[in-house]
Formats: sequence, C-alpha cells, structure tokens
Amino acid sequence: MRDLTALTERIEAARRIVVFTGAGMSTESGLADFRSSRGHWKRYDPLAMASVEALQSGSHAFYDFYRMRIEALQGVAPNRGHRVLARWEEEGRLLAVVTQNVDRLHQTAGSRNVIELHGNLREVFCTGCGRREPSTLLLERTDCPSCGGRLRPAVVLFGELLPEGAFAEAERLTEACDLFLVLGSSLTVSPANAFPALAKASGASLIIVNKGGTPYDGRADWVIDGAIGETLADVDEQLSRQG
Repeated sequence: MRDLTALTERIEAARRIVVFTGAGMSTESGLADFRSSRGHWKRYDPLAMASVEALQSGSHAFYDFYRMRIEALQGVAPNRGHRVLARWEEEGRLLAVVTQNVDRLHQTAGSRNVIELHGNLREVFCTGCGRREPSTLLLERTDCPSCGGRLRPAVVLFGELLPEGAFAEAERLTEACDLFLVLGSSLTVSPANAFPALAKASGASLIIVNKGGTPYDGRADWVIDGAIGETLADVDEQLSRQG
C-alpha cells in the first residue's frame, strides 16, 4: 500500500466532502474517454456526431455514434472507486458527487446524491412530447412510440447549455464543502472546470487524482497521478483501520 497517511488524515477530518468526477472515473470500468489518444474525439468529429445540428439533421452518424455508446454501457459495472464513494456517502463523509459522466455508474454503485452536469445516457426522450424511455429503445428506433417525434439521448449536446438546476446545485455544494476531490478529470472543459477554483476561493482543500496533469495542479493541496480505484481503496482501508 502506498503511503497516503496525510491525505487520509485530511479526508478523515473533513466534514463536507464534494467529489467531482470525469471520464477517468469511467475508463476504469472499461468505457472509452473523449480526449485521450484513444478517446472518441480522436476518431470522430464531435460536431458531426454529438451536436445539436447533427441531431436536427437526423444524420445516421449521430444515431450510429450514440447507439455505439449505448451498446458499450451494456454489462459495464461500477469499479471499486465508485463503490468507495457510495460507502463514504452512506457513512456521512460525502455530501455529493458532481459528475461530467453520463453512464450512471455512481448511482448503480449506490450513490444517491449525484449531480449530473451533462445528463445521462441511460435514457432517451422525445423532442416532441417529452416522453422518456430507457436508452436501449434507440437501438431499435429513432421515432417516439407515442407521437412519432424524434428520439434523442438525454445528454447535453455540443451547442446546448448545461442544465441550469444541476449547475446551480453543484455551485451551492462546492461553496459549502470543506474538501473538493477531483477524480479522473483533466479540468479542461468549461464551464464545469471552474468548480475547483470556486472550492478553493470558498476555503476548501483541493485534491486531484488523475492520470496526467491538469491546469489546477499548482493550486491543489494534493495531486496524485495514478489510478482512482486503487487510490480510493487504499485511503478507505486506512480510514477503516482508524475507524
């Protein structure tokens, strides 16, 4: 086990932890990310595959891209990092998870207070009547069974704003926390990448666990370049021993 004693002590002392997760959290469950050398945007044009314009045009590329991603979710399970966070929430250590991810693996692991900044890929809804269905329906059809309108994934597309309610709640929680823990985000996507700075300005400690550097590393109290699940499992074990 790595020596994470100082970090464990800080987490043990914290009373209002907010966790911010990005694609690196999901890659440890086997899902592809977006901006790495093997990410989606190295292979696909995001404006052609995941934009409002692509949806409105009804392009085959748009639906093929999201069908691929929906199929990739089938059989994917939360990793040990997801499970540790769910346990910390149950124990009262964790206020909430604010996530850029759309896979709902946090909820599957048992986390209850999850703020989804980019929506979710487990549902689709009709652009006409608003009916919601499991996203697997999009594997079969693109028209709504109720009104014949166009189905779309319940995610934020390029050209759309983040959901106002989710963003406001994430801001409120960030301002209220005493420890802000970033897991698996490069912190390069605006406006969500403003949360670490908000946390620091509000007096919270900032911890970043990510494979690769981020623009906020110089402002963080701890930076760990490594695997999320392994790091959280090691910290959790030390917390249990102190328990």
